[in-house]
Amino acid sequence: MSTRQTGPGTTAEHALDGLRKAIIAGELRPGQRVRQEEIADNFGVSVAPVREALRVLEQEGQVVYRPRRGYFITELNAADLQEIYALRQVLEERAARRALPTLDDDAIERIALAARDCAEAAERGDVAAELAANRRFHFGLLESPDQVHTMRLIRLLWDSTEAYRALYYNSPEERTHAVHSHDQILAAVRRRDADTLVAELDAHRSRALDVLTRVLADDGR
Repeated sequence: MSTRQTGPGTTAEHALDGLRKAIIAGELRPGQRVRQEEIADNFGVSVAPVREALRVLEQEGQVVYRPRRGYFITELNAADLQEIYALRQVLEERAARRALPTLDDDAIERIALAARDCAEAAERGDVAAELAANRRFHFGLLESPDQVHTMRLIRLLWDSTEAYRALYYNSPEERTHAVHSHDQILAAVRRRDADTLVAELDAHRSRALDVLTRVLADDGR
């Protein structure tokens, strides 16, 4: 893991970006200790901006701080994931049904562009770009001006499972499946079919949960 830079990029923002990329790439895996001095050296910064970046990730639920031991990438068990995905199901159905009538042609085109970016990133095997495009896709169809608190909670739930989402997208088979699923979701959006949209989102989420549950089981062997 080396993203050494000099100049204006050597800030907490650079450290935060580097840590996010390391989590997405699987260089920092769930349960792994974050060695601040080593990361600071790799990023070409002092320990202070790394520590500041870790506090941001802690607020998002991506790392946990253990007294006298330091920061660790958040480790979840199957029950944690099931609870998080069940909460997402409730909140995202509410958000999708409220947002769908507000999506104009420009908004739908932005969602479609995110789907295309996701597919192109999947073809390249660029997990970081695919995760970013996937997030734009989903939040593009969920967000509307009257659900600030709902979206804040949804973002928190997404952030808390980012390391696991990276494991999901590191599987070529799942990357391909996600692209197909996005096409079906987008078709429901274009038809303004709320029931089908919710059903497709549920199926998409359920597939990811099944894969991640298997990953956890394999890691525990």
